[in-house]
Order: sequence, then C-alpha cells, then structure tokens
Amino acid sequence: MAVLTRLRRSENTVLIALALVVGVLGGFGAIAFRRLVETATWIFTGQADYAATTGHPAHPWLPWLGGFFVILAPAVGGLLYGPLVQRFAREARGHGVPEVMYAIHRRGGRIPARVAFVKALASALTIGSGGSVGREGPIVQIGSALGSSLARAARLDEGGVRMLVACGAAGGIAATFNAPIAGVFFAFELLLGSLAARSLGAIVISAVTASVIGRVFLGDEPFLVLPEFHVDHLAEYVLYVVLGVLAALVAVTFTRVLYKVEDWCDAVWRGPEWARPAAGGLLLGLLLFVLPQMYGVGYPVLEGAVLGRYAAWFLLVLLAAKVVATSLTIGIGGSGGVFAPSLFLGAMLGAAFGQGAAALLPGLGLDAGAYALVGMAAVFAGASRAPLTAVIILFELTGEYTIILPLMLAVAVSTLLSGAITRDSIYTLKLRRRGVDLAQRADTRALAGAAVRDEMTPAPPALRTGLTVDDALAALVAARRHALPVVDQGAYLGVVTSAAAAGAVTGDDDAADVTVAQLVERRAPVAPDDALDAVLDPLLEDDGADGLAVVERGALVGWLHQDAVLRRLAAAHR
Repeated sequence: MAVLTRLRRSENTVLIALALVVGVLGGFGAIAFRRLVETATWIFTGQADYAATTGHPAHPWLPWLGGFFVILAPAVGGLLYGPLVQRFAREARGHGVPEVMYAIHRRGGRIPARVAFVKALASALTIGSGGSVGREGPIVQIGSALGSSLARAARLDEGGVRMLVACGAAGGIAATFNAPIAGVFFAFELLLGSLAARSLGAIVISAVTASVIGRVFLGDEPFLVLPEFHVDHLAEYVLYVVLGVLAALVAVTFTRVLYKVEDWCDAVWRGPEWARPAAGGLLLGLLLFVLPQMYGVGYPVLEGAVLGRYAAWFLLVLLAAKVVATSLTIGIGGSGGVFAPSLFLGAMLGAAFGQGAAALLPGLGLDAGAYALVGMAAVFAGASRAPLTAVIILFELTGEYTIILPLMLAVAVSTLLSGAITRDSIYTLKLRRRGVDLAQRADTRALAGAAVRDEMTPAPPALRTGLTVDDALAALVAARRHALPVVDQGAYLGVVTSAAAAGAVTGDDDAADVTVAQLVERRAPVAPDDALDAVLDPLLEDDGADGLAVVERGALVGWLHQDAVLRRLAAAHR
C-alpha cells in the first residue's frame, strides 16, 4: 500500500510538472503566433492592422497600386500557405478546433508536432494577407500539438496525452485573451466534454502559467476598456431574450453558410489543391477592396461597433459581409479560427439591435454597447454550444460584471434555440461531414443491427421491498453479484447494490430497521427491442449495478450484462 501511495504521488508530481511546462509552451506559443500575425500583416499591408485604417491607404512599398493592392494580397498569401499546408500538414487547413476534438476523442490525443509549426505559419500568412478569420483556433491547435508532443515524449498513457492536449489548448486561450478561467472552461466544455478532477488541477496550472506569461509580454489590460453598463428597467430583459433568439439565428446561419461555401468551392475548383487559396484569394481580395473592414481578424471594427461608431444599417452590412468573408477564407483553404468571427457577428448584431431598440424605446435610456457585448457571447454560444465558456470569456475580456444577468439570459436562449434548430455546433458539423460523430463511441459497428434481446440473459433473483438489509446482503452473497433487481407486485423498481447494503449495515442507524425499500436505487432499464449500440453508453457508465435490467411492459424479463456486449465488441477485432 505504501508503495502504491508513493507511485501515485510520483505520478501526480510528474503530471503537475508537465502541465507547468505545457503552460509555458502554450504561453510563449501564443505570443510568438501573435507576433507572426503582426509581422505578416505589416509585410502585406504596411499597416499594423489594415481593418483599422480609413480611405484605402496604399502599401508603402507599392504606392503606384494605391488601395488596389488589397485585391492581390490574399492571392499572394495563398501562393505561400497553400503549398505549405498541402505538403507538410493538411490538418492545418481550416479552423483547427475540430481537428483537436477529433484527436482527443478518436486518436488518443496524438497530434503530430509539425502541425504546431505549419499551423502557425499558415494562419499567420492567411490573416496577414487579409483572410477574415481569427487567431484563437490556430492558437488552440498550436498549444494542443505542443502538449501532445510533450506527453508522447514523456510516454504518458492515453489519458495523460489527452489531458496535456487540453492543457495546451487552455494555455493558448488563456495567454492570447488574458482569460485563464475561460481557457479552463474551453478545454473542458469544448474539447474534453466532461469535468474530471484528475484533469482539473493540471489544466488550471497550464492556464494560469500561460496567462502569467501573456500578461508579462502582452500586458494585463482587458480586451475592451468600456464604461459600466447597467440594466435599469426590467423590460430590458425581454429585449435580451429577443437578442438571444436573433443571435441563435445568426449563429445557425453562419454555420450553414460556412459549409455551403466550402462545398461550393469544392465543386467549382478543378485545379491542384495547393493553388486553390491563391485563385480564391482574388475573390476575397475584391470583397476586401469594397469593405476593408473585413481585412484580417477585425478587432478594431468590433471595438468600434461596441463604442457606437457605426450606424445601424452599416452594422448589418458588416455582419453579412463577415459571414461571406470568413466562409470564403475557409472555403478556399485558408487557415484560421471562427471564434473571433463569431464575436464580430455578435457585436454587429447586438449594436444594431441596441440602436434600433433605443430608437423605438427612448424612455428606457438603452446603451447599444451593452447589447453589443451580450450579442458577442450569444452568437458564439449559439455557434459553439459552449454557454459557460461564452459567459466567462466575455466577462474576462471586458471586466464587465454589471451585465452578467442579461448576458447569461441571452446566452442560454441562444444555446437552447440553436440546439433545437440544428444538432451540430460549428465545430462538430465539420466532423460529422466526414462521417465522425463524437456523440457516439468509436467503432461500434459490431453492434449494428443487434438488439438487447440478442445478448440478454435470464434475470437474477429479484428482491422484495419488505426484505431486511441482512436478507438482502445474504441474497447478494448467494448470487455472487454486486447488485440485484427489486420488484414490487411484479413491477420493476430498481436495484439494490452491495455497496448500499454494506453501508446500511456498517452505518450509525439500526440496520434491523432498514429494508430493501429504503435501499432501492432507481436505475433506468432497457427494453428487449432497444438497439445495442443505443444502450452502450448507459451500460458502460453504470456504476456497480452489474449491467442493466431488461423490462417489458413494466415487468422484469431479463438482464443485460456488460461482459456480453464487450465480448461482442472484442470478437469483431480478432
């Protein structure tokens, strides 16, 4: 026992140390990537951020072209990153997060180390040359690739590799946004899909470490420095519900248009894949010439919308243009994220909605900036189905706690409505289009077409509700089982586990007064005609009940053991 304790302590120490290293790598990776984007933007435009300029300034190296150079910039960038991605890491194409999700859930967290470097260069070239995408997806993929490489170098098991992949993603988000809490929730809510105590500490360490590094080199100012917003009238909550509905519609539309444009690009393009970004870049360049606000990530434009610098009609134009520009950038093979575009769409929608509401309801004294902030979170939540991350990241980005209640309300409405409209998020839809459903366990084809009745066995002896706990324990021992079903007048009620019975005997209460009726645990049964692959998750997640009861018209008719299903799966791989 002492040896096992020492081994566990040693393992935990190693994981903490590795999480710290991943946090350092993620922090510096985020900083290096931001510098790459800034450098590429300056090379392609001669400006720090072309979206923030006015009047179509000419490139200082090509003054004779005037503002027309932006038509050529995406094509030149495509000539550089197209062959790079095609030759060295095709996983670097697109918005990055789905590839990390796939690696965690289907490849044991294995991400080639070269992905980090190719993704950084390709995304920097894409954004710097005008691609209307975000930095955050690439940073997630970069941090995850670094975490995966370190985990495999340390020869961690599959669970450890997945954990360090999530650590790298959390560190990247934390450093680039100065948002450590949001980085943690992003890793759990979007990547891992569940909150595990073993992973929590490591991911927090990575996020905090990366955030500290980010603050040292990038500063600790909030993403947006804004005045305080307030909800002064209860009627405003109705407006925020309406905004949540609109945000869901925008999020779903954005998701559908994104993949429709990608399909259109696939159908139209007949040349080599490495040249596709250059050819498509000319179309993107024409859009940038008409609306230079679409150039790159577009944070200055987003900030302008929150601060009320644009008229409502122009905000709606920018919203529609962003959907097209981002979809086209991804469709032609560009590398960049959809997180920032989601925030951009939400800011445009919220600001326009706020201005319209203020004009219709002048007596409420509405501030359009508050609606822009809430819209940012609501559209992202509707697109990603990550409501906790959406709420927390907007709070950390802005430091605005005063609008937390309307923020939560709009995010909840957007998440629920978008989920009712379409099953997939903007991330999982990309995987489903490839035939990958993360909601289903991998490779359960051996169960296809099989029903519960094909593998069920006769039901074990059932307990009556009036039996004492001593009788229940004796029955469990005699049956050599960890659980037995409970019936009352022929109807199935649940199970009594050996743990529950032993706890009653050894507890402080008088065991003589405890009956099976007090110990029964409600465990959902399955029906004989249920598909085996449909009951696999509840069967494997069952805790200490030896399988699932099979019930037909309320009566116990059999038992489905875990071993029977696992044997069927194992036989298919021999």
